Amino acid sequence: MNKTQIILTVTLLLTQITFAQNKSRADRFFDQGDYINAALQYEEELNKEGYTKHILENITSSYYNTFQFREAYRYLKYLTSGKFYERDKSYDNQYNFMMYQVLSALGQYEKSLNFLEKYKSFNSEEEFDSTTAVTTIEDFKLKDDDYTIKPVRFNSKASEFGAIRKDSLVYFTTDRYPHSLLDKKYKWTHRPFLDIYKVVVDKDNNPISEIEEISKEINSKLHEGNFCFTNDGKTIYLSKSNSEKGKKKFDSINTNAIYLYKSINVDGEWSEPEKLPFNDVHFSIEHPSLNADGTKLYFSSNMPGGYGDFDLYYVDVDLDGTYSKPINLGEEINTENREQFPYVSNEGNLFFSSNGHLGLGMMDIFVSELKEERLTRPLNLGAPINSSFDDFSLTYYNETDGFFASNRKDVGDDIYTFSQIGEIFPREYKVRFEVRDYGSDQYIKDSDVVLYDDYNKIVYESQLDSIAGFDIRVFPGRYNFKASATGYRTKTKPISIKEKDEATYVIYLDRKKIKQDESTVTNENNTTVKDSTSFKEKINVTDIRTETNSTRNKEEISKTRLREMLLADKDGPPVIEKNGKLYFKMPPIHFDYDKWNIRSDSKKVLDKLASKLEKYKTVYIKIISHTDSRGTDSYNQVLSEKRAESTRNYLALEGYVNARRMQFIGFGESQPIIDCDDKICTEEEHQTNRRSEFEIIQY
Repeated sequence: MNKTQIILTVTLLLTQITFAQNKSRADRFFDQGDYINAALQYEEELNKEGYTKHILENITSSYYNTFQFREAYRYLKYLTSGKFYERDKSYDNQYNFMMYQVLSALGQYEKSLNFLEKYKSFNSEEEFDSTTAVTTIEDFKLKDDDYTIKPVRFNSKASEFGAIRKDSLVYFTTDRYPHSLLDKKYKWTHRPFLDIYKVVVDKDNNPISEIEEISKEINSKLHEGNFCFTNDGKTIYLSKSNSEKGKKKFDSINTNAIYLYKSINVDGEWSEPEKLPFNDVHFSIEHPSLNADGTKLYFSSNMPGGYGDFDLYYVDVDLDGTYSKPINLGEEINTENREQFPYVSNEGNLFFSSNGHLGLGMMDIFVSELKEERLTRPLNLGAPINSSFDDFSLTYYNETDGFFASNRKDVGDDIYTFSQIGEIFPREYKVRFEVRDYGSDQYIKDSDVVLYDDYNKIVYESQLDSIAGFDIRVFPGRYNFKASATGYRTKTKPISIKEKDEATYVIYLDRKKIKQDESTVTNENNTTVKDSTSFKEKINVTDIRTETNSTRNKEEISKTRLREMLLADKDGPPVIEKNGKLYFKMPPIHFDYDKWNIRSDSKKVLDKLASKLEKYKTVYIKIISHTDSRGTDSYNQVLSEKRAESTRNYLALEGYVNARRMQFIGFGESQPIIDCDDKICTEEEHQTNRRSEFEIIQY
């Protein structure tokens, strides 16, 4: 080495040392990807140095990357509102997207979309309509569930995801403690590196063996992550840290990329994994999935030339074991953000996770249907598969059942099993609409009808004949049904079309009241006066006038006694008095966030109420439902009505309480116990607002 080279080398080293010394301890943790320790150190720096842009950016990213969204939001508020010391109040656009994600995770999706709109205004010339986005999100929140889900019994306190079932074996990825406690931990999570495990399960996916490693040839001291098998189970493709002889391989900016590897099972033993030829040290290739015949291998990558962070690609797998160049799936599937965890069903439909398509928050699972050899626009699978947290790595093991993973319950990931119970791709259903008289239930002939979709576009318009009904094929969703007829009041009724053929939706019209000058009666002084009372109302008045005082007194005594009995009876839900009204004092009727299905824990509570209503057959109740403040006013109004209605339906259908004895009403978020408008409430505070009341309205 000559003298000039030595001088340059020494100068470079001194520069690097000086640069490193200028960095704080928090910065060094942050650069190493140790976000847990970085956040702790930045908290100390904030106390000493105050709110600088640099610290706010990094502490926000640290909390975001470790799924501590409430803490991330606390500092994002200061950053995105310019409340920091520097005169230049600008900040990187990525923090608008981060704020959108964090607010979504906290359930504030209406607020979150303002930041998504801001983010997209910088990134794209295409106008983003946040109002339409709210409607879209609410539509797939309010649609009927297409899946039932439950967590598997082999979850642990560690993270588990990426489950695949082959016969009676379930394989999955986890960061359990497989090796010595002295082994190195992954700096990002402070947990062990990921490995692949397996367990024997019964038909309900309950474990019936010990959980063990797939193979010591496959698992190493670095990451082994998502994987897939060929149909015969003899070949596994897996995501794995790029390494040589057990040591990480880094690129020029000190990043250890994830590669795709392949291992073959020979006589029950897995071979040492081999790198696929299209890997590259400068970017990651991960999350493999084969199509049904094994001719295409799908994966996610941040290779140059894509649409954003991570995109979905595929390569053709030739018969001789060679591969084509990676092919991007295009802008219909990929966005400027992350698309990962592809899975291709036997029908060729593509399931994947994304935080770039509109969803419930963080990463949601989407599906793109294969039609005429092309993938259609992705659809959000909705709840309960998706939540406001990360939902990913969905796979089927038969036509209706499979697994996915989510961190909705904890910082760590858990595996859930699912069963598909509905149509996931929209199709038209044959439904019937009718116009009837409210009093007689008869058809109203010559009715004029208009059916509007949720965007106020006319779907059907006509004048009906003597049989005031029509049949039509429509997609499930929200509609407005308008009807008018001579002598009746015009009415528009919101309709929610279900995924069900031959359903009937009826609108009842009220007759117009007779004008006062069209009817006269003679009063007690033989004077003719105008009468606006209907015949039915007159009968009621007569009944009241002819009622004897003794009957009235007996009824009052009876009601007084019944009231005393209700307040004294402690068997079953007790009755309490509040503001002069009687209520059944009930334990909370719990609903899952954004859902209205009666949960199993609430069924037991309602069963006890049904028994008490059976005991007191003259008691009539009003079921009043309230939501928390997450979501729009209109959405929460609909949600509360659905919850009140499903409570009434359960009592009627399962508790055998006469439906005529029960009214139901929803108040949405309009009557909170705790005000969450000016703060981000905790889940416990939201649960306090999310309640049902049972008022006694007649006895």
